[in-house]
Amino acid sequence: MPDPALSWSSASYGDTSAVGPGRPVVSLAQPDVYGGETRFRPFSGRAVLAAACAVLGLGLIGGALTGSWLTGDGSADAGARTAFTAAGTLWHSVPVDQLFPPTVEGDGAGPGGADRTWIRIAVAPDTGCADAFDPLLRKALAPVGCQRLLRATYTDETQSYVTTVGLLFTKADDTAMRALRTRFGDENLDRRTDLMPRPYAAKNTVADDFTDAQRASWTISVLTDAPVVTYAVSGWSDGRGVDAPQPAEDAMASGTTTAVAQAGLGHEAKGLADRVERALRKTVSSPTKQPS
Repeated sequence: MPDPALSWSSASYGDTSAVGPGRPVVSLAQPDVYGGETRFRPFSGRAVLAAACAVLGLGLIGGALTGSWLTGDGSADAGARTAFTAAGTLWHSVPVDQLFPPTVEGDGAGPGGADRTWIRIAVAPDTGCADAFDPLLRKALAPVGCQRLLRATYTDETQSYVTTVGLLFTKADDTAMRALRTRFGDENLDRRTDLMPRPYAAKNTVADDFTDAQRASWTISVLTDAPVVTYAVSGWSDGRGVDAPQPAEDAMASGTTTAVAQAGLGHEAKGLADRVERALRKTVSSPTKQPS
């Protein structure tokens, strides 16, 4: 049973051990506050026979259903639906450290296959989406609704870059999530600079100045096996503005010579988002390990 103090319902959360001396302190903002007598007749021979047949029939049906469950016949769709539904509840049932680990290792996630390590410096309170996205992105996501938004901000080992990663838990079913994913792909909505996610600027950390103007690279992924949209947005930790942000896929392309690409900020966003998404999928696929 996970420590309740590490759950999303905890009033506050802090962790300084992963950062070490001189490193930014993990902080968590205060969460928003969610008559007659009965006569018996003897059984006839026919009644006894009928009862025996009924019991035998039920046994055969039950055996067939059990066999089907054990072999997986006809259970794939039901299992997928169950996992999809379960995923939608993770925002309040899974500890913070399971969704956003204090340290995330990115083997081969950097430019040229270099290893990366990201250190969590702040976890935002779980909120709605009213002020978390630019108006156009909020409009694009509106068809699936917003149940809850979880966010955390990380820095690299040198504290040169900051990256906010988010998990938007929607109100949609799998059909609506597939439709949204198709639209994002067909219309390249994940590449438009007017649809970038907003960062979480954590006060008194190296991400203090990580505002909209500092957004350098980003990635957005609409899942179809869970009612979740994952994203990440990265920038420099020194607060410098960015005139020409690039989607992570473009910034990671071979031969790209922009400042964003050469700094590896596309790798920061994409690498961290991918690993948080993997952790989410692993949690969904391991229901027996979920907290009660």
